[in-house]
Amino acid sequence: MDARDGGGILVTGWFSFLHGEATAGDVLALARVEEVLRDADLAYDVVWSPGFRADGIHFADVDPAAYSRLVFVCGPVHGPQVEELHRVFAHCVRIAVGVSVVDPGSPAVTGFHRVLARDAAGAAPGLDLAARAPALPGVPVVGVVLTHGQHEYAGRRRHEEAAAVLTRWLGGLDCARLELETRLDAHDWRLCGTPAQFEAVLSRLDLVVTDRLHGLVLALRAGVPVLAVDPVEGGAKVTAQAVACGWPAVVGAGRLDAALREGVLEHWWRWCLTDGRAEAARTGARFRADDAVTDAADALVAALGPAGRPA
Repeated sequence: MDARDGGGILVTGWFSFLHGEATAGDVLALARVEEVLRDADLAYDVVWSPGFRADGIHFADVDPAAYSRLVFVCGPVHGPQVEELHRVFAHCVRIAVGVSVVDPGSPAVTGFHRVLARDAAGAAPGLDLAARAPALPGVPVVGVVLTHGQHEYAGRRRHEEAAAVLTRWLGGLDCARLELETRLDAHDWRLCGTPAQFEAVLSRLDLVVTDRLHGLVLALRAGVPVLAVDPVEGGAKVTAQAVACGWPAVVGAGRLDAALREGVLEHWWRWCLTDGRAEAARTGARFRADDAVTDAADALVAALGPAGRPA
């Protein structure tokens, strides 16, 4: 909502500073403030850090004289960056809303004409602005399970190239990405310590993107659709396991760039989030059925033969 008419409102926050920080909470707090301003038919502009939104309005683009009021949203009001706002926009009425007041006597705080604090010494705390932000659209939650190992494949390894293509592609999609690791560790709190813990995470996802055999198998076991990439030139165990599972959404490393250009990755992405959901559920149920497909363990007892004598 363009407000650059000499009397408009400029909305700022820590998300505006070049070396600031755009947190989910701050941006939701901004959305709550924008909602209030729109409902009141007040024109405003938002300043963004160029590192967060390159296509937004940045302080370098702003003519301070175009505004009569400045609103600072969320976060703590302290430090030289906030103090600089008071100097540059000295002619504006300056209001801080939904902020934390750490030092009420600091120039960063006293420079505002009004401080509508969420928390400050001696005052009852108020609800954070993010709590009442407008409802958000749903986005898929995607587990990303990649490996940079498997050096046994030597010259056929395309792991680094595959990971680079996949992560760049995923970075441009509107989804919540969750990096996962199949490796278990009882001493590292960041990793799962048991298969049950890992499966609990998988079961809550909408989709898994992986170049690991067990990323594929364990996701399907949990009934979650998988977009699998075989990182070995010519195909290896990921492709073989996709065939064994009857799972179609697999792309070979040698075709990955072409798959990206030709929309193959996008095709499997959409399929996994639609028809693939039911197919993954059926596949997981088939693994658990009494008449499930056989695996190598079914032949183990016969292979062992009599005690001490392999068959």
